[in-house]
Amino acid sequence: MLRNLFRQRPDERQGDALYALAVEQARQPDFYTALGVADRIDARFELYTLHVLILFLRLKQDGERGEVAAQKLFDTYISSLDNTLRELGVGDVSVGKKMRKLGESLYGRMNAYEGPLSAEDEGALAASLAKNVYESVDAETGAAMARYAVTSRRNLAAQSFETVSKAPAWAEIAA
Repeated sequence: MLRNLFRQRPDERQGDALYALAVEQARQPDFYTALGVADRIDARFELYTLHVLILFLRLKQDGERGEVAAQKLFDTYISSLDNTLRELGVGDVSVGKKMRKLGESLYGRMNAYEGPLSAEDEGALAASLAKNVYESVDAETGAAMARYAVTSRRNLAAQSFETVSKAPAWAEIAA
């Protein structure tokens, strides 16, 4: 009986696996070398959010199973943010406040990126990425990242649900 209580269900692992795919891509060294993303926790948050969103949008294309998978991915990301705060030493009393602030940032980024990604509007996306990833008002700073993101979204849209769920083919990271 106790084994069943602490056992992870297969549907919970789906969110973990999808999140791992997004994180693996977001951690590619070329983001930091070729695209000049600063290796700071806030910049990593931006890359994780971008990749989770791209994958989330793709998964939602597949009807109910895609909606379920996308929600599991999102839930896992939120849980990961909470765990990261705790690992950084944020106390239980402060975690709620910090998670609220992080949640607002997360939703703000997702809203800023979703429209341009869906419309394949590299200019608008470049401006948002320049501001959030590079802390720059010059949209050109985010142009290469915007091209990458739009191409990744297009690439994932052309792949089957099974492929995207196991080994998505993201775009090449190039300046």
